[in-house]
Amino acid sequence: MTREPENGKIVLEARNVTKKFPGVVALDDVSFQVHRGKVNALIGENGAGKSTLMKIFSGVYTDYEGDIFLDGKPIRFSNTKDAHKSSIGIIYQELNLVPNLSIAENIFLGREPLKALGMLDYRHMYQETEKILKTLNLDLDPRTRVSFLRVGQQQIIEIGRALSMQSRILIMDEPTSAISDEEVDLLFKLIRQLTKQDVTVIYISHKMDELFRISDRITVLRDGKVVKSFDTENVTADQVIQNMVGRPLKDLYPRTHTVSQEKMMTVSHCSLRHPTIRNKFSVKDVSFHVNKGEVLGIFGLMGAGRTEMLETLFGLHPTASQVDMWIDDAAVKVRHPKEAIYSGLGFVPEDRKTRGLVRIMSVMDNINLASLKKSERAMFLQNRLQDKQAKEYVKKLNIKTPSLRQMVDNLSGGNQQKVILGKWLATNPKILLLDEPTRGIDVNAKREIYALIDDLVKEGLSIIMASSELPEIMGISDRILVMAEGCKTAEFSANEATEELVMKAAIP
Repeated sequence: MTREPENGKIVLEARNVTKKFPGVVALDDVSFQVHRGKVNALIGENGAGKSTLMKIFSGVYTDYEGDIFLDGKPIRFSNTKDAHKSSIGIIYQELNLVPNLSIAENIFLGREPLKALGMLDYRHMYQETEKILKTLNLDLDPRTRVSFLRVGQQQIIEIGRALSMQSRILIMDEPTSAISDEEVDLLFKLIRQLTKQDVTVIYISHKMDELFRISDRITVLRDGKVVKSFDTENVTADQVIQNMVGRPLKDLYPRTHTVSQEKMMTVSHCSLRHPTIRNKFSVKDVSFHVNKGEVLGIFGLMGAGRTEMLETLFGLHPTASQVDMWIDDAAVKVRHPKEAIYSGLGFVPEDRKTRGLVRIMSVMDNINLASLKKSERAMFLQNRLQDKQAKEYVKKLNIKTPSLRQMVDNLSGGNQQKVILGKWLATNPKILLLDEPTRGIDVNAKREIYALIDDLVKEGLSIIMASSELPEIMGISDRILVMAEGCKTAEFSANEATEELVMKAAIP
């Protein structure tokens, strides 16, 4: 039957929607109303069902129970093209670009402009892309291959592609997870412009400050069910968090460890040449140390060189870098990740999906991947030993998985991150390098990661953590090293640091 929209305010609605996967009920009788011309925020822990519902709205999942209404009329998409034709666009949390194609080719992928004889109209494509990039304040050549861009720039391209489709319902799944504060301001300005033009936005984020800054309504999902919906102006952050996790969340940043005065690692004159610009450095002459049982936070805005420096320490750029390094007072030379692991380093990368995990492999296989020698006997891998090690870290890190054989791609983002941590802890590292370790995970999963970091440094592990979230760096770090344009610009103890001082040092 046709369901009349409430005074024309409800543009999209899920009614009694249930979606099941093998062994998991992702959505359980969910009803969710999307208000026209508003920013409708959807929030919940990882695994709550947010992305699943959005994939139903965007035509990715077509097998589900319940009904979807668009403008009051029942609709069932057969594929993503059906959703596009209905003017529903989506920006995924995980990047969905083709690395070997240009910016312009990615933006117009699947709807390329053609000339009269059926040839691609590249001139028109580049002209339109230039306009979109200008709107996004992104100074890039439309011909630039996407693989040359950093994660944050790729995220902006995703946004540009969705905006280019002139969608009247725009789904944004963690759109700011890898972009700078300046780019967030630009995005929010664009969102406000769009809603004034009667475009409807569904906005998924784990960042409370963003939700209260940009949303008109907030709906909370927990364990696949809608808990409650609020008008943003009538609710507090504490109330939202309590509905998300089912209890008040206190002590987000636990700090019960004591830092040793013993130096665990010293880095001197770390430099990395820029991959494409001659005589330019992504990291330039950075020196620092980290003590045993200490969390050293690395803060900087996009392009500061945080990721590049961690990659250099882990041996990912041996021909383009130069660094002197000592671990436990012994000089080490790291020219390959294998040498980094042997020297006592572990590295949790920023992009867990493409660089941290093998998504088609099981939880057990991923945990054992960096420490296979421990499970080897007479040149053969022993399943019994792999099973034992995986069980140890699933229990220690409280990884929620139906079994060790579960494909890791089916886990929530927070549990995937714990699998990566387990993989590197299994190598018995002395220093753990963490690059944006809580990117794209919910507030409760973040707290679990922070508590784990606190436990690990209490055991004597040293942690170097890069993050673009200033409250996170301020909350978890014993010392903070600030970078801008590849250079170290300041260093503060936890007691000395203020948000104003750190941000001032981060702005070039």
